Amino acid sequence: MSPQRPRASALLPLTVVVLVVCGVLSLTAVTMEVGWGGVLPGLALAAVPVGPVLATVLWLDRHEAEPPHLLAFAFGWGACVASLGALVLNTGVSRLLDRAVGDVTNTSVLVAPVVEETLKGLGVLLLLLRQRRQFDGVVDGIVYAAFVGVGFAYLENVLYLGRALGDGHPSSLVAVFVLRCLVSPFAHPLFTMAVGVGLGIAARHRRPLHRAGAPLLGLAVAVVLHALWNASAGSGAATFVETFLLLQVPVFAAAVAVALAARAREARLIGRHLQVYVRTGWLGEGEVEMLASGRLRRQARSAAAGPGGRTAVRAVREFQETATELAFRRDRVRRGTSRPAPEEELELLQRLAAQRASVLGLLPRAGGG
Repeated sequence: MSPQRPRASALLPLTVVVLVVCGVLSLTAVTMEVGWGGVLPGLALAAVPVGPVLATVLWLDRHEAEPPHLLAFAFGWGACVASLGALVLNTGVSRLLDRAVGDVTNTSVLVAPVVEETLKGLGVLLLLLRQRRQFDGVVDGIVYAAFVGVGFAYLENVLYLGRALGDGHPSSLVAVFVLRCLVSPFAHPLFTMAVGVGLGIAARHRRPLHRAGAPLLGLAVAVVLHALWNASAGSGAATFVETFLLLQVPVFAAAVAVALAARAREARLIGRHLQVYVRTGWLGEGEVEMLASGRLRRQARSAAAGPGGRTAVRAVREFQETATELAFRRDRVRRGTSRPAPEEELELLQRLAAQRASVLGLLPRAGGG
């Protein structure tokens, strides 16, 4: 692990610079179109759905929380890099099509979905390559993809809200805010989640068919969903409502079902792979039962809050996350996507033992078995 830290620390400033520069350029482009009078209110209004949507996504990621700096990168990639790329490429490709085949009126259906989903998916792919030893499957793919999608939607909403403000009609602003921020805040995250699911499947397999085919299929699904959404949005209120109810709502329900099934699978995986540490004395049977249940994990943290406050809750959460990391590590080794590293396992076990001692002191009944 230590050889990677200098390289990671050297990449951090460069990453921040790239995100900041792209963000400034994106915001400048939006400001040039809608003016400061559109950008400043747009930034505030577009932020309304961000918190609730991200909170929903983080709720899915309760077994092994992703590092905050990587979540920030995912959001920043969507808001800064992917949005800038979309502004440039959507315009450039549309102009090329105009010159090649004449006036093209449906670029929002033919061009934008391909450009935008490819750019957003690239951010998730970079995170997979950066975290390939900790990218454990579908849940991780969904979480990172959703953060990218929320970031992209945020800046795009600033643009559309700014345009509505420039119309001078309050009804236009209200319509855009309701449609984009209240009715469909999950639209962009949902599209990109298809790519995240594909990359999550690829991360769990060694066969080239899975590693290449699943992400490409996910990208195709994202593009189709995005194109259908854009087509319905430009076809009148009646068509939009029909598409929303008959397609988007079922797709959203299916996405939630996939996410919940993936999380339930992770819980079973945790219970199965931690049993070896019960047999070797590192954990008790009752602790594994708690670690493999989202409900019991929450109860353990709530019970710790009474006698120990936030410090105790943090200690229980760290114990849970270390145990989860151990289980996921064993799963990666079993599947052949990670090489056995006894020294890494021992380091995690030593950390787990120290955390367990602290947790058992706070919760004497937590380690039964």
